[in-house]
Amino acid sequence: MIYFQTLSGNYTQGFIKIMNCIKKSALIVMIAMSLGASASVAYAEDAVNSSLPSLNETIAHIERAIADVNNSDFAASNLQIKAARISGVLITGNDDIVKRANAIVIQGQISSKTGDVKQATALLSEALKLYKSL
Repeated sequence: MIYFQTLSGNYTQGFIKIMNCIKKSALIVMIAMSLGASASVAYAEDAVNSSLPSLNETIAHIERAIADVNNSDFAASNLQIKAARISGVLITGNDDIVKRANAIVIQGQISSKTGDVKQATALLSEALKLYKSL
């Protein structure tokens, strides 16, 4: 009988140790999951906020390019279009709209290089509308 009580006590202590280990493991897993969930929210917020300055820059460059094309200053407009294309790469949002707007800016750049004021202005205005819709 004494042997059984001693043996039973050892099993109980072992069981308690196992349960404590399980509790600690569960706590660690819960902490890791909560940190992981909050980190993904922070990354999503950074992605949305980081796109805004490049979008504003792109819109400003296209507006300046339209003004330069209307003044027949094609060298300055090409510099503005090139800057708009560089800042346009960093824009996040609706990928279809961004790709279409970037393609239209490229077509506008080609029209500006050939000296076609009407077509360049029309294309750049269309790209500007797309960027502003973001």
